[in-house]
Amino acid sequence: MSNSETPTEMPTNASAGADAVDEAIARGIDFDGSPIPQAKLDLYSRVMALEAGRQRSGVSNTMRSRIVRIGAKHIPQEELNQMLIAADFAPLKDKEIAFFYGGK
Repeated sequence: MSNSETPTEMPTNASAGADAVDEAIARGIDFDGSPIPQAKLDLYSRVMALEAGRQRSGVSNTMRSRIVRIGAKHIPQEELNQMLIAADFAPLKDKEIAFFYGGK
C-alpha cells in the first residue's frame, strides 16, 4: 500500500465481479471509499443469518432462480426463456415476466 492510499480506499476495479459487493460489505467500505453505516451492516448481517438457516429446495431450483434474477438484467425476455428451455429448466413464469420485464 502506498503512502497516498488509505486502508479505506477500494481498488479501481473493486466494483466488478460476482464477489465485489460481498468483499465491500466485509470491509464495511462502499465502492466510493465511504464507510457503510453500522446500522446497515448490522441489518444486513441479521437478514443474511436468517437466510443462511433457511432450508433449500434444491440446487437446480436455486440455479434457475439466480439465472432468471441476474439474466433478466442482461438478456431479452424471449432469449432468456429459450435459453432456460434449452438447458432443461422451466420456462419463465408469468409472475417472473411481470416482475423482471413488466416495466421495460
